[in-house]
Amino acid sequence: MREGTAKAIVALGSNIERERNLPEAIRLLRRAPHVTVERVSRFYESPSVGGPEDAPDFFNAAALICTELDPIQLRRALRHIEQELGRERTDDPNAPRTIDLDVAYFGETELDVNGWVLPDPLAGTAPHVAVPIAEVAPDWIHPTDGRTTKEIAEQIGPGEVRTVMAIHLSTPYSPRAPEDFDDVSDVYAPKFESLVREQLLEIGEDPDREGLQRTPLRVAKAMDFLTSGYSTSLEEVVNNAVFDAEGAEEMVLVKDIEFYSMCEHHMLPFFGKAAVAYLPKGKIIGLSKVARIVDVFARRLQVQERLTNQVGDALTEILDPHGVAVVMEGRHLCMMMRGVQKQESAMITSAMRGTFKEDPRTRNEFLDLVV
Repeated sequence: MREGTAKAIVALGSNIERERNLPEAIRLLRRAPHVTVERVSRFYESPSVGGPEDAPDFFNAAALICTELDPIQLRRALRHIEQELGRERTDDPNAPRTIDLDVAYFGETELDVNGWVLPDPLAGTAPHVAVPIAEVAPDWIHPTDGRTTKEIAEQIGPGEVRTVMAIHLSTPYSPRAPEDFDDVSDVYAPKFESLVREQLLEIGEDPDREGLQRTPLRVAKAMDFLTSGYSTSLEEVVNNAVFDAEGAEEMVLVKDIEFYSMCEHHMLPFFGKAAVAYLPKGKIIGLSKVARIVDVFARRLQVQERLTNQVGDALTEILDPHGVAVVMEGRHLCMMMRGVQKQESAMITSAMRGTFKEDPRTRNEFLDLVV
């Protein structure tokens, strides 16, 4: 965990248009400044407690996050997401709601600010809160009573826990990016779709004509995928696939890794291939994870120079190897389609760390293998 950051757990719930609002809240949480979502629980269903007799059942979830915000700032950021999703808080704490986002735990913090208490008392008494939390952080220790969240969920009682059912949603929404870009049976991200519609009007098109009627939805889905790097953490991608490899000190090279990104100056694509190498210092990483790390940073608005360095820095942070080397060759549509319109031009960038930077022989060995 980086210096100046803290771990926290956010509890989520919805019983108004819950199939849409709960996943959308997770999507917005992933996009929130100074927040990195590391893990999200499955969705659970539970009856409404304390509200009207005919109140619909809730969908609940929990998210483990890393944040640079303090508890008050994080609570404020969660309230902002609630407002975006149409939550209107009233004096009735049990009223149906589009979304409920609460800080359940914030590191080892204990506080009471005008009745707002951390840890959230429901985290120790309510199965619809405790069970999702135990899924994302089973070893998290309650700072007051010393129990783990797994112990809390188990001790609440099996009779109550059975009223909470794990479910799988069939919905065009996704916490990260859609699986089916052509499913246009529902609204995806209303605010985003409205912006795309305005853009079509601005360029002189008719968004209501047959070919464009669902274009705003498709664009919203596509942009969610193409910029999904903003909502993906390194920890989530690596997923503990770092292994001890005593005696392994020879170069590990993965090359011809395809990447697709978008230029931050014109929001036009650039694409190409990357070669990534490292010299292990007792640890190696799963082969596919190298390509996934490239994707994490490529799927953002980028410049190729920064993208190359971010991949190098990420591997250095994860493995602490003797050295890391990255070379990327990209073709940029902002140069090919507009401006000078040079279709055959290519850009090559490199990032050298440790031994690859300090030892010309190691660097040359890498470059000879890449060519």
